[in-house]
Amino acid sequence: MIEQIPFGTDSFAENPEPRVPCVLLLDVSSSMMGDKIAELNSGLGVYKEELVSDSLASKRVEVAVVTFGGTVDVVVDFTTAENFQAPVLEPNADTPMGAAINRAIEMVTDRKATYRENGIAFYRPWIFMITDGAPTDEWRGAAERVKSGEQSKAFSFFAVGVEGADMSVLSQIASREPLRLRGLRFRDLFQWLSNSQQSVSRSTPGDDVPLSNPTTPDGWASV
Repeated sequence: MIEQIPFGTDSFAENPEPRVPCVLLLDVSSSMMGDKIAELNSGLGVYKEELVSDSLASKRVEVAVVTFGGTVDVVVDFTTAENFQAPVLEPNADTPMGAAINRAIEMVTDRKATYRENGIAFYRPWIFMITDGAPTDEWRGAAERVKSGEQSKAFSFFAVGVEGADMSVLSQIASREPLRLRGLRFRDLFQWLSNSQQSVSRSTPGDDVPLSNPTTPDGWASV
């Protein structure tokens, strides 16, 4: 059983910095067992270390972790990188990807409302999904919400397929082309994600920040 980490450790009064919210949407279905889940857990540790090494990003980047394996669980609710504790994930059951995507969209919608209520500026939220399978629930409605959200710039949605992932389905869900993880390079993936969010956190909210291409010959991804 994964201990759920509640929100409430961050004070907007103590830290009024603009926020870069990111939901990590992680597949923990039974097919992730073994080296995949071990490397994913290791990558989460790298992500934490990289973010807190940047004093500005540690205060501006907010992380939430939602897992889907049998059930959809908010393992970590939004918290700044400096307070983020990387969970240890365990694989279980099937892949309710559609429900997980809907939960993530609802979370970023609610979080933006909270920022507005507290006068906190924010950058476009990220939803970053990693999966090695295909949805075992209804997903087309969630896919429509992803496309609508991307079109209205409500959030940015990224999909990464680990070995075994149904890239055809992922391409129907994500507006931008899904990426395929090379081998089990989770640590390189999370280092790229942290570096990207550090760049965003140093920009002005609303600006478009170019991201480094992870599909170069030595990159962690392919298309």
